[in-house]
Amino acid sequence: MPDRIFNFSPGPATLPREVLAQAAKDIVNFKDRGIGLIEMSHRGKEFMAVMEETETLLRRLMAIPDNYKVLFLQGGASTQFAMVPMNLLGPGKSAAYLNTGTWSKNAIKEAKLFGKIEVPFSSETTNFNRVPTAGDYSVPAGMEYLYFVSNNTIFGTQFQTFPDYPGTMICDMSSDILSRPVDVGRFGLIFAGAQKNMGPAGVTVVIVRDDLLDRTPEQVPTMFRYKIHADKGSMFNTPPCFAIHVVGLVLKWLDGIGGVPAIEKFNRDKAALLYEAIDAGDFYRGHAEPASRSLMNVTFNLPTPELEAAFVKEAAALGLDGLKGHRSVGGCRASIYNAFPREGVEKLVEFMRQFEKRNG
Repeated sequence: MPDRIFNFSPGPATLPREVLAQAAKDIVNFKDRGIGLIEMSHRGKEFMAVMEETETLLRRLMAIPDNYKVLFLQGGASTQFAMVPMNLLGPGKSAAYLNTGTWSKNAIKEAKLFGKIEVPFSSETTNFNRVPTAGDYSVPAGMEYLYFVSNNTIFGTQFQTFPDYPGTMICDMSSDILSRPVDVGRFGLIFAGAQKNMGPAGVTVVIVRDDLLDRTPEQVPTMFRYKIHADKGSMFNTPPCFAIHVVGLVLKWLDGIGGVPAIEKFNRDKAALLYEAIDAGDFYRGHAEPASRSLMNVTFNLPTPELEAAFVKEAAALGLDGLKGHRSVGGCRASIYNAFPREGVEKLVEFMRQFEKRNG
């Protein structure tokens, strides 16, 4: 077994090797200070500089307008399922949610605790094999916001274009943030757990428009108020210091290879290579409809569950790890986030060809 396998896991996911090497050094001795970053005060000048640089890089890479706050929070993206409606809904208020997978279903369940929820679109009857196009639904009048998940890790679907909605849009971009250019100004709030494209688990990035910060009902507890965290520069309590630092290292790496436009080209190339292998015959069958296919998570099935199990086992023995599909879909799933190397996709495609020859 080589010292580094190809990690197709849906998350925590592959990080750039140079980032891992620097992070390992910084745990023990940050900038030759004789102390590790995880031991430093979060209010010391060294870590405050890390926070500032990380936010600056993210703002530049995503072209975040000045009237948006960038927050680094704990609790994972799942906490945002509740924080969004806690802050933006209330008694007598309504919001619309597009139901395209497990994470939107979970968000809908949480949101119903805080207001009336409309679901103008759902692909659940076809096991979430597609996301909607503009003509598939209409958002009822009077909604506080429209909520959707840009990329669905479990089912391998992704919005190729975002909804054309004139009101406030909320988007969970946990699994495809920074993978392609996004017009942040079209959204009221974007959030993303870091452990797919940005860094390790432990920090969730929230990008929120300033005018939304004053909409929080009075009864919302202090720790769950976006405005509190915005006013304190994400320092209301001790932030996840090391996770934020690694996010900063990943952003430096991304900036150094040409930023978001460059990584989008890289991602499209990787995904095309894999989808071409799936479409080459009838042995492999993609779960997502072609127009909804994800660049981040490629889901596919083989003719039988027994062949799928053998495929996953044999691939793992070759260092192609994490290919087992979610139980909701079965089959296989190859997650190829930003830092996943093309070489790994090439090796997977070659293995797919050989496996089909032996078993097709």
